[in-house]
Order: sequence, then structure tokens, then C-alpha cells
Amino acid sequence: MHKHDLAEWRDAHRFDNGNVAGERGTRLVLWIAAGMMVVEIAAGWFYNSMALLADGFHMSSHAVAIGLSTFAYAAARRHAHDPRYAFGTWKIEVLGAFASAIFLLGVVALMVYGSIERLIKPEPIHYREAMLIASIGLVVNLVSARILGEAHHHGHEHDHPGHAPGSDDHGPHSQPRHDDLNLKAAYLHVIVDAATSVAAIAALAGGWLFGWSWLDPATGIVGAILVAIWAKGLIADTSTVLLDREMDHPVVDEIREVIGKRGADSETLIAHLHVWRVGKSSYACALGLITHDEPLTPRQVREWLSIHAEIVHSTIEIQQCRTV
Repeated sequence: MHKHDLAEWRDAHRFDNGNVAGERGTRLVLWIAAGMMVVEIAAGWFYNSMALLADGFHMSSHAVAIGLSTFAYAAARRHAHDPRYAFGTWKIEVLGAFASAIFLLGVVALMVYGSIERLIKPEPIHYREAMLIASIGLVVNLVSARILGEAHHHGHEHDHPGHAPGSDDHGPHSQPRHDDLNLKAAYLHVIVDAATSVAAIAALAGGWLFGWSWLDPATGIVGAILVAIWAKGLIADTSTVLLDREMDHPVVDEIREVIGKRGADSETLIAHLHVWRVGKSSYACALGLITHDEPLTPRQVREWLSIHAEIVHSTIEIQQCRTV
């Protein structure tokens, strides 16, 4: 394996064209969200609309989340060639998403506190003006979703299979490209923002037409619940990656199945197996085998595993024995 081939393989797994498109899209959406956040919070405060304030605070969480995604993309790109990152810089993006989820929980607390305060001590609301601002917020969210959706599509246009270097520690694998999870999370966040904007408009309309002033702060609480659910899911997803809790992933059973079938004749058994994620949908494994098959080599075992393209790195240890 030539040095330039090895460098090409590492580059493909560290920062690809989909990440570049994602970084550009998230940076543009960040500026849009930050501007709309200021407008909504100021208008909600001025017009005494808790639903509008909730949407503005939610937009602030959106701005922070998108900002963290943008920063993660930039950091991953900046350190893409740093050899100290053994499996690339993808987890920087995951760490940014985790930090965003923690921030969201703080936003939830502020939204619930403000909404309960308005339920106890209601204040007059300028419904017409507040609805106008909320409608603009909805349009901004839809535009942001369009931008991120196009970035996701652009990333797919540049998808290409990676090729792992062939050596004693790395077998050849055809690695299909997968969704950019960081960009997908940002896109889902924008969709939730749009739903919150719709809820704010409905609450303001109900208060304006029917005098249901309680509907505005109640919608703020509902918006907080939506943010909390999104944050909980994001924490669970990112924690799984950051803590390498992957042993319940289907790829683990696939590895066991391959060894069970291909090693049945030689009574080859798994002594230990460790699997962890090293990319969006790429995995590494450390596999220890006990076998009666004296000619069996790590290269042969990697050929067995090569039918699962998501396994991009494997360390194979074989122990020969007369009895199992």
C-alpha cells in the first residue's frame, strides 16, 4: 500500500465533501437563526407574548445548536490531518451535538418558568403584532430547512466508496457513504422549530379571536416539552457514540454470524469481541479467536468480515489449540 493511497483513505474517512456542504449550510442558517432569535425575543417581551418568547428562546437553542454544529465541522476540518486522532475527527461533531443537547435543557427550564409565571400573572398581549413576528419566524424556519435539505442532497451527490488499505491490520473494505448525522440533527431541529412557530401562531390566534389568554403561556409549556423530548433523544444518541456503547448494534450479531458459519468446520470460536463506532456508520472491531485450523490467518478472517462494508478496521488475534 503506497503512502498516497493511505493518505487518501484517511482523508475520505475524516472529512468528506458532504461535511463541506453541511458546514456551509449550517453557517448560513446560523446567521439567519441568530437574527430571527433577537427579533422574536425582543418582540415577545415588548408585546407580552409568552408563546412568542418561547419561540424566540427555542430559536436561541436552534442558533446555539447550529452554531455548535458549525464549530464542530470547522474543528473536524481543521484537525482532519492530525495523526493524534487515530480514527479521524468525526466524534468532534458528536461532541458538539451532545453539548447542544445539554444547553437545550437549560432553555427548557427558562421556558417553563416564564410560562408558569404568565399563567399566574397574566398580562395584556398585542396579538396582531405578535402573530406577524411569529409568522416571519415560521418562514425563516422553512427557509432554513430548505437550505439544510439542499446541503444534505449536495453531500449525497459527492458520495463515493472509501477503500481501506490492505495490510496485516487493515483489510480491504468497500465503504458506502451514509447520512451526515450532524446535518440530519440540525435539520430535525429546524423542523421542530417550525412546529413551535405554528403552535405559537395558533395560540395567539386563539387568544385574539376567543379571548383565551391562557392559551399563549400553555403553548409555551408545550414548546418546552417538545424541546425537552428532542434534547433527551439527542443526549441518548450522542452518548451511545461517545461512550462506545455499541455492543447491542446489529453489526455485532453479523460478526458473530460470519465467524459461526465460516469457522464451523474448523471449530473456530470467538474468545472475545469488542466493537465501537469510528464514523457516521463505520465500525472497528477487536476480535480474538480460538481455533483448530492451523493455516487460519488474520487476513483470511478479514476476508470473511469484508461482506459487511461498515467494518472499516479490524484487529484479529488467533490462538491455536488442540482442544476447545
